[in-house]
Amino acid sequence: MYFLGLDVGTGGTRAVLVDEHGKLIASAASEHAAFRSPQPGWAEQDPEDWWRAAQESIKGVMASSGVSAAEVKALGLTGQMHGAVMLDAEGRVLRPSLIWCDQRTGPQCDWLHAKLGREHLIELTANPALPNFTLTKLLWVRDHEPEIFAQIAHILCPKDYVRYRLTGKYAMDVQEASGTLLLDVAHRRWSSEVAAAAGIDEAWLPELFESQEVCAAVSAESAALTGLSAGTVVVAGAGDQGAGAVGMGILQPGSVSATIGSSGVVFAATAEPTRDPLGRLHTFCHAVPGRWHVMGVTQAAGLSLRWLREVLAPQEDYTALTADAVDVPAGSDGVLWAPYLLGERTPHLDSHATAAFCGITAGTTRAHLVRAVLEGVAYSLKDTFTLFAELGIPVNGVRLGGGGARSPLWRAIQAGIYNYPCDVLVAEEGAAFGAALLAGVGAGAWPDTDAACAAAIEVAEQIMPEDTAEYERGYQVYRRIYPALRAIRGE
Repeated sequence: MYFLGLDVGTGGTRAVLVDEHGKLIASAASEHAAFRSPQPGWAEQDPEDWWRAAQESIKGVMASSGVSAAEVKALGLTGQMHGAVMLDAEGRVLRPSLIWCDQRTGPQCDWLHAKLGREHLIELTANPALPNFTLTKLLWVRDHEPEIFAQIAHILCPKDYVRYRLTGKYAMDVQEASGTLLLDVAHRRWSSEVAAAAGIDEAWLPELFESQEVCAAVSAESAALTGLSAGTVVVAGAGDQGAGAVGMGILQPGSVSATIGSSGVVFAATAEPTRDPLGRLHTFCHAVPGRWHVMGVTQAAGLSLRWLREVLAPQEDYTALTADAVDVPAGSDGVLWAPYLLGERTPHLDSHATAAFCGITAGTTRAHLVRAVLEGVAYSLKDTFTLFAELGIPVNGVRLGGGGARSPLWRAIQAGIYNYPCDVLVAEEGAAFGAALLAGVGAGAWPDTDAACAAAIEVAEQIMPEDTAEYERGYQVYRRIYPALRAIRGE
């Protein structure tokens, strides 16, 4: 008995197969076309490209595993959150999807806050309006492409469009829906008040499910395209952060993860919906029923290192790029990096924020710049831990994920800057793995998500914090950079 997890990411789609013991059997991936940016700050992808990549990755994982279609008992979906997929009454895509990192919707955020009141919107949805969220993207289309808006009959997020193509069902899980700004997060249902205020017809919104619930089945048409069996059950799944948390075992209050991919996320499970009155943290439904989570987001985390590599040494891999940074002392001899290449979410909520190096001298080397980027990303994520302390959110320890967990140097830097013991897992397989575990729960292989994670997840190493005094000094200086940059902008 096997379970398939499918992750519709930004750069590509990845499929994994997991057995009934929670062991990874095989994986395959297919890259997406690069997202389009017709204007600065815009980011769009073609949903049909996601569907192509989904077919390729599913066929690839089935071929490499040698598992028969009949042995795959359930499929779970995950993927990049917040993207706005707009379909007409026949289910046809109306325009390219505005994806998570699109920053064009500042005026629509302001309009929504004026319409509902910022504090009231946080009461209703647990979050303020941000350019990343799905609703503000829909409002941009309303304002700038009214002929498209008039044809909308269905609204989905990226992974849910792939579900629609797999099954013909319009569905979404409550964790993903939390990132649309249309969900009453506390009660895990669509917010009629927000939808009405924004002019969104509730008939456009898909049916809601908990993450492990069976919501659909693979159609005969899609079975022929993917190699799966028609009728294979599909569970609701979760957005990449929710499924990634399942894949890392971040389920109980006090459990926290710090994941560095293109963006960076600090994620904490909570027993109740914990709202930040200032909206600096996201409060979403967890992929586990009856639980919630809070998370802070750094827009350009791993992206900062990729940017630096492209500028300094595009021919090198990351191991070569970071090799000499090991010899630079903690604190990078005063060189600091503010990683605001795509604006910033936590804690600044500023889509116009810009990045900067500070403290460069004649003695600064390439290795200093590299280490400063690694430290600057971790300082940015530490901002979320600072907010956790302010709001009384418990942290019992931290599990590291993503590319930041694969680099020994970046692991050590994170442990020192966060000042918590940090665990690395034996197999940190990301969101696709979590989606496969959710599929297994939905198929009855495990009684609940806690049992699935207990069977599948094992800690390989714990990194203890070092150089904490130096990093604390660096963090206090780091926190002064953003106000200075904002002042330079004249604000």
